[in-house]
Formats: sequence, structure tokens, C-alpha cells
Amino acid sequence: MIRGTTRVIAHIGWPTHAFKAPLIYNPYFERAGIDAVVVPMGCKAGAYPALLRAVFTLENIAGALVTMPHKVTTVALLDDASPAVRIAGSCNAVRRDGAGRLVGEMFDGEGFVRGVRRKGCVLDRARALVVGAGGVGSAIAASLAGAGVAAIDLFDVDAAAADALAARLRRHYPAIDVRTGSNDPAGQDVVVNATPLGMNEGDPLPVDVARLAPDAFVGEVVMRDEMTAFLTAARARGCRFQVGTDMLFEQIPAYLEFFGLPTTTPEVLREVARLDA
Repeated sequence: MIRGTTRVIAHIGWPTHAFKAPLIYNPYFERAGIDAVVVPMGCKAGAYPALLRAVFTLENIAGALVTMPHKVTTVALLDDASPAVRIAGSCNAVRRDGAGRLVGEMFDGEGFVRGVRRKGCVLDRARALVVGAGGVGSAIAASLAGAGVAAIDLFDVDAAAADALAARLRRHYPAIDVRTGSNDPAGQDVVVNATPLGMNEGDPLPVDVARLAPDAFVGEVVMRDEMTAFLTAARARGCRFQVGTDMLFEQIPAYLEFFGLPTTTPEVLREVARLDA
């Protein structure tokens, strides 16, 4: 029930037909008796800066979920941003602080790291390979750095993108050994596919799975099929793994905390979600 006291979370992007957040957050709010609602707001690129500013003039705004094509544009509209935002160069959550400033955060990487840790993977002093230096890969690399890994290897077919991400990581985390240019998983404790490889039948694997150590932890961001060819091959090697949708459900509790709303667990969110609605 939406009433006069309801707090609004704006879900801003374009197009909106594929938005999943309202089908997860709103059933949870209903179950938990939380007086809040996620509302899809379709906005094309040209109108977005004005809309974001206007939304945060509302007194009952709890925050904004930002999705494509606005994640990069948002960074320049913020008054303050986390290291994850600055490293990734993109932002997917905005709130207004007590001083009226717009504060931005990036939770893709946080969701990935929370999931990995909950599965028993120790990140402190680990060595990680992230394949893909786009928005999601950058966010995951930033969160792995924040989680205390000792070394990060970055690989992207666009070598300049990997080198630029490496430079941003070194600036914020100078103690971490950051290297680029190789997608060899040998010797890595954590291996992440942060590319679209796996979305289509017959895609090549992001790494040579035969060189994965059986005790490596493997992560995936592709959500089309829960068990991608990469994860299936890694499981056959004996590796522990995390599916793409885990990153989605693991980051929502972090969003709720950021917006100052009662949080929950990924298990509860999976139980109440109406993704087939």
C-alpha cells in the first residue's frame, strides 16, 4: 500500500521493461512492513541530469537506483563519491546526506565480494584475476582491493581500458600489486569473468580452464544462464564458484543499508522475489 508517508526509491534508466529491482525490493518491503517503494522512472540520456537533481528535491526520496545508460554520467553529478565509484568511473546508487549533498556508491563489486565471502572464500592477501575492465569488472576490482587482496591481475581485449583501470587502482590502493596483460589463471586464488562471454551459445571461455587450480574460487557476472559454460568447466575442475545472480541478490542488502532502510539477507530476497511476474 502506497500512502502519504511512503518513502520513494527512484529506479532510473532506459528502457525500463527489463528492470528487476521492483520485483525484488517491493515484495520484500511488503513482507517486512516497510513503508517504501521502488518506482521505475524511464529517462533518456539528455534529460537525466535534470531529472536526478529534481528527484532529490523531493522530501520523501530515500535514494535512487541508477542503471544503464546513466551509471557513468552520474559520477559528474555527485557532490561526493566512494573509492569504488572513482575507480569504476560509474555509480549505481545515490542518496542525499544530512547536508543536502548527493553521495554516490557503486555496489556491483560489493555484491560480488559479499557473496564470495559468504561462501567461505578468504580474500585477505589473496591473488585475483579479473577478466573484463568495463563497468562491472572495474567495480569488482575496486571491491576486491577494498577487501584486502594482495594482488590483482587485469585483462581486457581493450588493453588501454585495463591499463587505465590499473592506474586508478594503484592511485587508491598503492600497496596492492596490480598487473595487466595476461588472462592466465594459473596461480590465482580468485578468477572472475566480468565480460559478456557466456551470454551466447558457443562463446569462447574467458580463460584457459585447464590452468585453473582446483582450489581456486571462480566468479561469474553473466546472468542469462545460472551455470554458464565457464562455471560448468570450473566446477568440473573442482573449483568453488559463484553464479551471476548471486551478485545481484548479495548487493541489495548493501543498497538497503545505504538508503537507511531495514536490511535483510539474500535468502529472504530470493524467497520473496517475483522475477517471473
